[in-house]
Amino acid sequence: MITRFLLRALDRKAIWLIVVLVAVSILVPVANLVVPAGNPLHLDAVWVPLLGKYLTWAMLALALDLVWGYCGILSLGHGAFFALGGYAMGMYLMRQIGARGVYANPILPDFMVFLNWKALPWYWYGFDMFWFAAIMVVVAPGVLAFLFGWFAFRSRVTGVYLSIITQAMTYALLLAFFRNDMGFGGNNGLTDFKDILGFNVQAEATRAALFAITALFLAAAVLVCSGIVNSKLGNVMIAIRDAESRARFLGYRVDNVKLFAFVVSAIIAGIAGALYVPQVGIINPNEFSPANSIEVVIWTAVGGRGTIIGPIIGAILVNAGKSYFTAALPDYWLYALGALFMLTTIFLPHGIVGLVLGRGRKRRAPNNPSGQPEPLPERSADAEAGEDMGVLSPRAAE
Repeated sequence: MITRFLLRALDRKAIWLIVVLVAVSILVPVANLVVPAGNPLHLDAVWVPLLGKYLTWAMLALALDLVWGYCGILSLGHGAFFALGGYAMGMYLMRQIGARGVYANPILPDFMVFLNWKALPWYWYGFDMFWFAAIMVVVAPGVLAFLFGWFAFRSRVTGVYLSIITQAMTYALLLAFFRNDMGFGGNNGLTDFKDILGFNVQAEATRAALFAITALFLAAAVLVCSGIVNSKLGNVMIAIRDAESRARFLGYRVDNVKLFAFVVSAIIAGIAGALYVPQVGIINPNEFSPANSIEVVIWTAVGGRGTIIGPIIGAILVNAGKSYFTAALPDYWLYALGALFMLTTIFLPHGIVGLVLGRGRKRRAPNNPSGQPEPLPERSADAEAGEDMGVLSPRAAE
């Protein structure tokens, strides 16, 4: 079963993308740690966490694309899953500080001592162990997505209404985590990290290792998403995206398919958040901001939704531009971002990758003087019926 999944997942584009990511996971640390300073191929240490941050955002955009590009669910709250994974990792990193904090309390983080907390809250128990924190990185966003999706999809909330309530969800979490009495650091969040698995998070070798791990996790996310969208389940997801009512009429369990995609997407976003925090060095409630989730939509749209590589390209390009223009023209970046989204919507509805693929198809297409589209090959009624009765259809059992 796993072999079949991998064979479906490893189409040509996915193979090349995974190869590139694996190569990057090796070349960037080598350029930073092995190549001597002064060599043209040397990569300065300041670039390593920055590039790692771009890859975590690329993973977040890929997570959104799984539900938006392939299932038609425009989520404006994916930043919430990203932030929950980040807070789970941040809580582990805070517990690793111990007596090295400002107040030298071996149990309570500094902000709790400052706020006169007498004991560690129960929901902080276990975060002194990495394996527990790693489980919570997956469980916290996954459970939230399951509960939210269960009620939303069972109620058949779709379209703009679903987008609005996802945005309301992340805004509610933003307000909750801003409160000091929640026990998550309030406005300042969690910061001043020292170690991860016993290694200094500020050391160049640790940062290079975190970058390599991030690139490999992004490659794994590509493999998972590619396997899903190239399977029969992926075909059902696309059918739901294009004609949900028809898919429901054919007997597919639309709610279950949406819920599955939403939970998997949330887990990928949570892992991205967990990889983001030790490289950036802070996690605070601003990560729940609805504006952050809207930016993820822009990255996905610019790169090309409904493609695996598009969101990754869009996230890296837009954030690289953001890093440059917020320093060169800080007062105009938000206007440029809004203009980019509008221009993409009007002139590049399929994004950068859609434009490139469209031109490639035109070059490979045979001469067609009439200008009319080529007719699709005829398919037998048995083949169409076989597709309609996929594994998720109750009719398949009849």
